[in-house]
Amino acid sequence: MDYMFFDTWESLLRTFIITVLAYFSLILMLRLSGKRTLSKMNAFDFTVTVALGSTLAAVSLNKEIPLADGALALGLLISLQFFITWLSVRINFVKSIITSTPSLILYKGEMLDRALRRERITSEEVLAKAREQGYSALIEIDAMILETTGEITIVPHIDHEEAGTLKLVKNFDKHQS
Repeated sequence: MDYMFFDTWESLLRTFIITVLAYFSLILMLRLSGKRTLSKMNAFDFTVTVALGSTLAAVSLNKEIPLADGALALGLLISLQFFITWLSVRINFVKSIITSTPSLILYKGEMLDRALRRERITSEEVLAKAREQGYSALIEIDAMILETTGEITIVPHIDHEEAGTLKLVKNFDKHQS
């Protein structure tokens, strides 16, 4: 309790210097690793983002962690994320482990109750998304898809002969006419 508000000027200076250096190290590594590292893609990417933030905070505030150790940890997280995503675009098995499949949750104005339960989406969330996009009735919507990022996409009209963007959506093939 002795150091609740202030420890020493040296402690503040260390926190300032280490945080600035760790921050710029992280920015440099993120720029070198490419856009995908912090993209809003899926749960895997979200986990990496949280881990990076946690590591940066630990390096900044924990006096037991030297900057070099923190920079190494940040670099390893970014490198592992880069390597796993590199593998996932080349090997379907790896892709299936780290990403989910988009799911059809509404078709031709009707909510698909089993899909909603499986994906833990409420009917209120479906209605809210429809309102948000300016729809007053679900019948105006041909499909709603829960994307791998957790976002809900609305497809107002489906041309089944040219529905290429829907071919990998879970359960869409069951509803094609």
